[in-house]
Amino acid sequence: MKAIALGAVSGALFGVGLSISGMTQPAKVLGFLDVTGRWDASLAFVMGGAVAVYALAYRLIRRRSGPLFDAEFHVPASKTIDPPLLVGAALFGIGWGLGGFCPGPALVSLGAAAPNAAWFVLAMTAGMLLQRFTAPKPKTETESEAG
Repeated sequence: MKAIALGAVSGALFGVGLSISGMTQPAKVLGFLDVTGRWDASLAFVMGGAVAVYALAYRLIRRRSGPLFDAEFHVPASKTIDPPLLVGAALFGIGWGLGGFCPGPALVSLGAAAPNAAWFVLAMTAGMLLQRFTAPKPKTETESEAG
């Protein structure tokens, strides 16, 4: 129950931060992406601040023997940059550039009843479902060991 409450508080704080920073405004995001026109650099400071806070928190949290609400930390083991990762990153960037949203701000904007956010979230959900049902399933440890 504590984990759910902590997740809700964290999500609400994240949503408030996105709203205050302007990340939920597609015009502001598109202004940031328009580096050859009327570039709006303010979101670079938002992202830089977020990366700095995350980097510090990550280092402090990883010093702990384990997480507070789980038996172990779940950190991706793979450090491979492969074609699916690159294609996914490109699709993410294209979606961000066309819609002015990325997933977090789109969900916050959806909660504020922004019509464009509804279309974006619908398309995002369709893309996630398409990937889920068409991507090859990763091998489990048992299958990998068997050969």
